[in-house]
Amino acid sequence: MSSTASAGAVVVSPSERLEVLFEELAELAGQRNAIDGRIVEIVAEIDRDQLCGVTGARSVPALVAWKTGCSPANAHTISTIASRLTEFSCCAQGMREGRLSLDQVGVIAARAGEGSDEHYAQLARVATVNKLRTAVKLEPRPEPEPRPQPQPLITKTCGEEFSCWRITLPHLDAAKFDAALQAHRDALIAEWKHDHGNGQGASDQRPPLPGTVEGFMRLVEAGWDAEAARRPHGQHTTVVVHVDVEQRAAALHLGPLLTDAERRYLTCDATCEVWFERDGEVIGAGRATRLINRRLRRALEYRQRMCAVPGCGATRGLHAHHIRHWEDGGPTELAKVRFLCYFESNKMAGKSHC
Repeated sequence: MSSTASAGAVVVSPSERLEVLFEELAELAGQRNAIDGRIVEIVAEIDRDQLCGVTGARSVPALVAWKTGCSPANAHTISTIASRLTEFSCCAQGMREGRLSLDQVGVIAARAGEGSDEHYAQLARVATVNKLRTAVKLEPRPEPEPRPQPQPLITKTCGEEFSCWRITLPHLDAAKFDAALQAHRDALIAEWKHDHGNGQGASDQRPPLPGTVEGFMRLVEAGWDAEAARRPHGQHTTVVVHVDVEQRAAALHLGPLLTDAERRYLTCDATCEVWFERDGEVIGAGRATRLINRRLRRALEYRQRMCAVPGCGATRGLHAHHIRHWEDGGPTELAKVRFLCYFESNKMAGKSHC
């Protein structure tokens, strides 16, 4: 067979073929841009005359996505351009003439400042979408109005069962608070592991691992200890409790009512001052021997080295409690008191034994 081409065949080079395809692509892109430009004008008219509500659509972008079948992102771009159509009339004219694409004008309408229409209309003729994004980001912005600086604040709200504290601190003070809270929590965890980390005893008898709340209360109590010697009277900060002797109801001084468990806990061995009332009248203060003094506690430590609850085994953070509750007439004597750990004392606060 002959290897020569037939006389009527026309040989087209790849570059010539590509040029033809590019011309067709440019024509189609221009037509699409012009169509997008007209769509933007229609959406702008719907938005201007507030016709979206008649259709039942929840928003203009939702209406555009519904009626054109485009993606939510493209619908948002169309509605963004439509909302600023009068500000960027030159860019919109470039879309109608097929020179600028929807994505190009969308970047401009989304972030460009006022009065920049002509500038971006010229830049968009030679810039890609990514370059336009960079140009808009580098556009000088007016200095924002100074906002008032937040001030450190501590607020308190009281509910029926709990009080809520909200603390607002600068970052430096907040870092100090976090470090102190974490240090006390780590100390509690170390004590818990010392007492319960040997694997002895059933898991359901062990108190839970100390958390942030326990660490915070230890931080507060440590602050009381540090400040006690600095005050003239040399005593801990005093919590005042008012108890109605007939109804067995208690409330914090100028504060909320307490539950039965909280009342029995505070009137047993908490550092507080108890005032008794009848019919709303103060009739006297609690017995001076209610609190277990240092001498009695030393004797109790010598007699009892750990929590009295079987299987607990805690040796640190122990609280001395009356076997028979103090408000029920229990005496503050060595034979009538015992040690409970922090977690077991909370459990026992609402029972007959404090």
